[in-house]
Amino acid sequence: MTVKEVRDTVDIPENFQRLREVISEYREKKGALIPVLQKAQDIFGYLPIKVQKFIAEGMGVPLQKIYGIVTFYAQFYLEPKGEHTIGLCMGTACYVRGAQNILEKVKEELGVDVGQTTGDLKFTLEATRCLGCCGLAPVMMIDEDVYGRLTPDRIPEILKKYK
Repeated sequence: MTVKEVRDTVDIPENFQRLREVISEYREKKGALIPVLQKAQDIFGYLPIKVQKFIAEGMGVPLQKIYGIVTFYAQFYLEPKGEHTIGLCMGTACYVRGAQNILEKVKEELGVDVGQTTGDLKFTLEATRCLGCCGLAPVMMIDEDVYGRLTPDRIPEILKKYK
């Protein structure tokens, strides 16, 4: 699935009907906004402004409140996410051992910047803080797999496993 195909899910009336049902199930419940946002993200794959507006109207809350929640919690996405998430540690130990060079190589290989997703929705690149593997610095995680003692020349071989 491409980014365009994922973005097109926002134009599928059935998806908004499903969201309408979720909203009516939760509308009167206290603390329901986050579960509604989670279910909306399950339906659409991310939470574009069109979906946030729909939720704001349906739940009777200001759009600013919804946007504030979506941008505060890391579990919510304003853009489609890739099949694999790459988290490159930029904590102190990793940074002093060359994490910036690793980051540049990953960006070059994928053709995206930090916070972006590849056009084929295969990878999302994130810079993280300490991953707790300082003895293996520099470190990156792809999904739940940890790669340590990285050098730029290892990056193509590692990414190939996920393509």
